[in-house]
Amino acid sequence: MKDHDAQHAQHTQHTKHAQPMHVDRDGPRDAPPLLLIHGSGASGASWEPVLPALATRHHVVRIDLPGCGQSPPATSYDVPAQAGRVAALLDELGLRAVTVAGHSSGGYVATALAEQRPDLVGSLAMISTGPRLDALLPQPAVLRALLAPPLGPLLWWRRSDAVIRRSIGATLAGPVTLPPGLVADVRRTRYRAFRAALRENTAYLAERPVPERLAALGVPVLVLFGAADPRWDPASAGQYGIVPGVRIEMLSGVGHIPMLEAPEQVGRLLLDFAALRAGTPPTDPA
Repeated sequence: MKDHDAQHAQHTQHTKHAQPMHVDRDGPRDAPPLLLIHGSGASGASWEPVLPALATRHHVVRIDLPGCGQSPPATSYDVPAQAGRVAALLDELGLRAVTVAGHSSGGYVATALAEQRPDLVGSLAMISTGPRLDALLPQPAVLRALLAPPLGPLLWWRRSDAVIRRSIGATLAGPVTLPPGLVADVRRTRYRAFRAALRENTAYLAERPVPERLAALGVPVLVLFGAADPRWDPASAGQYGIVPGVRIEMLSGVGHIPMLEAPEQVGRLLLDFAALRAGTPPTDPA
């Protein structure tokens, strides 16, 4: 593998792994590990705007969960099962005490990972992760149309790039430039996988709210929420206040995908959070 200079552009490495998930790795291999888990129907490409900043200080691992992006489908999308696959990957990579950041439902997988394997997780960053079911807002019309049977499956496979961009845009507070490859990855996401994942995410939340789960773990937690999130009630971020020592950051003028809408701010917050846990100096203000 190529050496990576922490002060220069990073080169993504693609390697086949035992777990049936597409994996991208950036940054120096001897740097503190940072795992990024995307939300429902998205892919690791959703993290690209924050990657340059994160990879200067971290060995960044991005995954496409089964049935999403470039990963094949799975037999089960149960949240603990998803976490088990991620744990097996981290074992394969030999990584421990990882800072894990999950976007939206990726936060559920991150939480389940910490529940199953506390040895693997050093800290958790939850980005736009709904804390409980009653915090969910009415979904945008374009998303309801793509998901509701009987037309949903037909419309899903006929989606144009414009429709995909519009469906992503419906979750944002304003227009943004989407990362190269994200639209193609969203197109690859299977309808059945997406629907199954949504059902399992709902089941995980119904079983026990995320803040209660995190409060029982005893790991450092950062919560980032867009103050203009159209999917989850932004005020629900306050429910994470029951987690001991939690840091809650509300991002003004930001919707559901802060990594796309405020990448500099998100990158700085993630770097500072990871640095604080490691006892190293925070980033310089940009």
